Amino acid sequence: MTDLSAFPITARWPAKHPDRIQLYSFPTPNGVKVSIALEELGLPYEPHAVNIGKDESWTPEFLSLNPNGKIPAIIDPNGPDGKPIGLFESGAILLYLAEKTGKLIPADAIGRYETIEWVFFQMASIGPIFGQLGFFHKFAGRAIEDKRPLERYRDESKRLLGVLDRRLAGRKWVMGNDYTIADISMLGWVRNLIGFYEARELVGFDDFSNVAAWLERGLARPAVKAGLEIPARG
Repeated sequence: MTDLSAFPITARWPAKHPDRIQLYSFPTPNGVKVSIALEELGLPYEPHAVNIGKDESWTPEFLSLNPNGKIPAIIDPNGPDGKPIGLFESGAILLYLAEKTGKLIPADAIGRYETIEWVFFQMASIGPIFGQLGFFHKFAGRAIEDKRPLERYRDESKRLLGVLDRRLAGRKWVMGNDYTIADISMLGWVRNLIGFYEARELVGFDDFSNVAAWLERGLARPAVKAGLEIPARG
């Protein structure tokens, strides 16, 4: 049996199946990227719910795997050269899983790097900007009288939706006919923007018809439906 005792996180979240990829996550836009990818790839994995509402990502055990205290993170017992590897940062995990399996990313160098640049676009822009919009539109930021921060993030969110909408013109997926980690990286965030963050009207989402159609296609995928609910919130 695979021994994962070298990873302190397993003391708090024990592995019932240590031979499988261990996923430490919560169903947030960043968290579901990895569960969706794992479902799409059909890789055996064991999910562990790290309740960020209870600050479980700031416990010593979780910090031993991700010193930044953010979900998701994984341990792959069958990493490079057959050795276990622990990883954090959702974009890095997506790239790792794609390269591990040779799926969800083009085999040619140009297509590969183009896919990666769109994953970076999500990590650097869509995630942070949509998250700030959610804060100022729905959460504690709503109480701030000065509405300039909200307006700033609203306008930038609309600009980013425009970038994605133009990219999707005439394309089924971000990379054309091939569904990739670029799509997986963004689906949860766009869904959250108009759902959980309740910002559909604020950003004029229905004006971005290519994005809306892409989101509908993505959410219809069985692996996406499953991954959006993993790990269960309990």
